[in-house]
Amino acid sequence: MSARAWALFAAVSVLWGIPYFFIKVAVDDGISPFFLSWARLVLAAAVLLALAWRAGTFGPLRGRGRWIALFALIEIALPFPLIAAGEQHVASSLTAILIAAVPLFVAILAVRFDPDERVTGWRLVGLFVGLAGVVALVGIDVAGSGDELLGALAILLAALGYAAGPMILKRQLAAVDTRATMGASLATAALLLTVPALLAWPDETPSGDSLASIAVLGLFCTAAAFVCWGLLVAEAGPARSSLITYVAPVVAIALGVAILDESLGIGAALGLVLILTGSWLATRGGADEQLEEPARV
Repeated sequence: MSARAWALFAAVSVLWGIPYFFIKVAVDDGISPFFLSWARLVLAAAVLLALAWRAGTFGPLRGRGRWIALFALIEIALPFPLIAAGEQHVASSLTAILIAAVPLFVAILAVRFDPDERVTGWRLVGLFVGLAGVVALVGIDVAGSGDELLGALAILLAALGYAAGPMILKRQLAAVDTRATMGASLATAALLLTVPALLAWPDETPSGDSLASIAVLGLFCTAAAFVCWGLLVAEAGPARSSLITYVAPVVAIALGVAILDESLGIGAALGLVLILTGSWLATRGGADEQLEEPARV
């Protein structure tokens, strides 16, 4: 990867390593998954739409409304509440490990939707190793609790959405300014979640910790992270961009253990090793196809 891609990789890895901690803080404080997701989206969309309007970059979005809507649904409107709902039942560190399965889902989806990212040889071996890690994690640490199992399945569904989103971005939206693409997508996702958020509106003003969590999630983990991630996908492709899952779980686990007093079970530790090893194998030697670069931020 280029030096610019490595810089974007580092930024996104940190920005997407910390949200699980802040999501856990908010949902444990009683904030509903729908309201939390909607609030962070409104905040992030306001920032990115303002930047895109000031830069005058909305023009290329014309004729791409259906792709924006599909991307918003698959990458944002469904995964965000699913992750928050999952974290009502599982630890933030476990959530991050399950999300690390994203490259595996990319490899599975590529069989049908993206020939450039299809897996053969060692990449196919990596796919099975990573899936074995998911089975080990869920089977050892989660299977004994119905609530935890449902939470883990919700997070895995979110990971599937995270894997499909970059393919849409790569094929249909890569040439559009990232601020416009992400701003429009976040605003669309916020609209999709408005009714559920209104139905789940808090009965009283959220605590300071919850408000701070929403602010960090909206401004940094969503607005800043999506801009950097969009540029990263264009620079390195969906498979390599998804390798942030190697670093993000480490950040999330460190925060969970140090601040939330979480601990890793045998299944989580084994699953982390197998998932990251499998993800590395499943994405090694992926396509280096150069995409038309969106306007620099």
